[in-house]
Amino acid sequence: MLLKEIHHRVKSSLQVTSSLLSLQSHEIADERDLDLFINSQNRVNTMALIHERLYQSDDLSQVDFADYIPALADSLFNTYKTSTQEIDLQVDVGDLMLDLDQAIPCGLMLNELISNSLKYAFPDERPGEIRVRLGATADGHVELVVGDNGIGLPADLNFRTTKFLGLQLINILARQLLGSVELQNREAGTEFHVRFPLRTESSPSNTLV
Repeated sequence: MLLKEIHHRVKSSLQVTSSLLSLQSHEIADERDLDLFINSQNRVNTMALIHERLYQSDDLSQVDFADYIPALADSLFNTYKTSTQEIDLQVDVGDLMLDLDQAIPCGLMLNELISNSLKYAFPDERPGEIRVRLGATADGHVELVVGDNGIGLPADLNFRTTKFLGLQLINILARQLLGSVELQNREAGTEFHVRFPLRTESSPSNTLV
């Protein structure tokens, strides 16, 4: 009961922060500044959703990503007012549970990657598809793949040295998970591959780089 209450209070505090960001954004006229507030609000909501799933679960130490990813994606689709009839979301998640130390950075990476696809991959309201695949490998790793069939990233963009905060976060979070991230630029869209070791109870806790 104590753990449930802790997760519930953390989630409630994060929701208050999200609401304050939402209220403040109503006073912002500049589109770039408004986008920064929306991005921050989505990141806070991503963490709040993890704590919500934890206190609603019988297992208070791990997050079921088969349940978490559709809920996160639905929230992002609503944020960007995108219809699932316009952008088809394909989710393939194996039987995978992540503890809090890995669930939050993994959730934040999903938030950045899905948001980027929704905002930039399909200009002029063109239809498209976003694919999310997450699962454990036989060698004790987790593989996360997020891709779309949109317009792709500029050929000269180096996602490891870019000044865009979202792409910087993906690199930082991958390092926090002691993993790697690769980008596949294709004519038919963009696909990110993230791989990191699955943390066990005996594994050391990671800290944000």
